[in-house]
Amino acid sequence: MLSLDRVSAGYGDFQALFGVSLEVNAGEAVAVIGPNGAGKTTLLRVISKLVEPSAGEIRLEGRSLAPVPAHEVVAQGIAHVPENRRLFPRLTVEENLRMGAFSSRGRFHERLEMVYGLFPRLQERRNQAAGTLSGGEQQMCAIGRALMSGPKLLLLDEPSAGLAPVVVQSIFALVRRICAQGYTVLIVEQNIRQVLKVVSRAYLLEAGRIELSGSAQELLGSREIQKAYLGI
Repeated sequence: MLSLDRVSAGYGDFQALFGVSLEVNAGEAVAVIGPNGAGKTTLLRVISKLVEPSAGEIRLEGRSLAPVPAHEVVAQGIAHVPENRRLFPRLTVEENLRMGAFSSRGRFHERLEMVYGLFPRLQERRNQAAGTLSGGEQQMCAIGRALMSGPKLLLLDEPSAGLAPVVVQSIFALVRRICAQGYTVLIVEQNIRQVLKVVSRAYLLEAGRIELSGSAQELLGSREIQKAYLGI
């Protein structure tokens, strides 16, 4: 589904990614884990063309994304749920979801029913301003908005960030349900213990470089991961 081949990127004179290569197969859930400042958010921004790579190649279903401008990425089948959710706070829940379906308006009602089936709480809050939702509900709304486009690939940037521990558990349960629906998911996350229970494979990104990769179980059992990130 997605492949990155030796991708480098940054902001001005600052380089954030150094020759990153990874792949995500159709129907697979893959995580990119690592500390703050490792380049995880930049990686997702490069895939969704918000940041242009300075080197390397990105392919979706075998086709290069190089000629695709950022505003056409959703039409290519990529939906990006950014860190801190970035909802339209004064719009209602349903209006936010409608914004997610702008590229496929003809299937709005079908996809709305699907999203409400995944997130019944959103249906209960459909006429409520998104800015008045709880943190967990806002994350549901942001993910639901992305799903409204009918994506081939769902990018999740730190979905547990800033949420209370009890809410974090529910968000990862929802991510697990999304993966079970057959969506292809690439998730970046600092909560390593939780995310490795959801995905099948993972990459460890440190200082802009892939330092380790393997199955979720292999990374959970890695002494490096246990010592540096799990406090074992």
